Amino acid sequence: MKLKKQQDRGRKHAKILAAMLVFLLCGCNHRDTEYKLSDSTGGSTAETVFGNQKEVDEEQTVSEKSAGETTGIPEKREAQEAAPEETVQVYICGAVASPGVYTLPGGSRVVQAVEAAGGFLPDAEEKILNLARKIEDGEQITVWTREEAENMEITETPQQNTGGTEQASGSGKVNLNTAGKEELMTLSGIGESRADAIIAYREANGPFGSIEEIMNIEGIKGKMFEKIRGSIEV
Repeated sequence: MKLKKQQDRGRKHAKILAAMLVFLLCGCNHRDTEYKLSDSTGGSTAETVFGNQKEVDEEQTVSEKSAGETTGIPEKREAQEAAPEETVQVYICGAVASPGVYTLPGGSRVVQAVEAAGGFLPDAEEKILNLARKIEDGEQITVWTREEAENMEITETPQQNTGGTEQASGSGKVNLNTAGKEELMTLSGIGESRADAIIAYREANGPFGSIEEIMNIEGIKGKMFEKIRGSIEV
């Protein structure tokens, strides 16, 4: 009897060792396989081995993903903070202390361009400019003297038609200082609203000193100005 028990115990140990060996050899591909061993006499479960490696791996993956997402947030913020500030370049000339090209923050106004150029000279005609207007990149701002402004008015006065009709220029170009609404609307891209804006600007600021000054009007910039450059004069 004692010998039989020892033999049964030996067979049980052998089965356990065999099961562990199978688990070690096949564990990588069968992590969730359950191994059951029964003794030869009773048929009941003697040992159970579980492969729980999958649960460990899933927890580790979730942890690494969370850490990666958390780490990415500061990097995104740093990239946004490093974005360069938008700027505009403007050429300001005429009756200012230091004419030249200046780089200003985006959204700057004409008054800031004047300040960058050292301010108005004593004889500057400040009323010609709309100091509150936003600056467009690449534009030119001309500050006229009072004498220049007066001479422009004297020069343009004889050309004006007091009869209320439009007077055509001898060159065939549209004169920004004398043209009426209908004549202005003959220009490429100038509709009723832009023609009204040109006339309103002229009435508020006096005659145009140069054809480039028309770019002070909203909607007439860059490409739009290039379309009408050869068709206008002052």
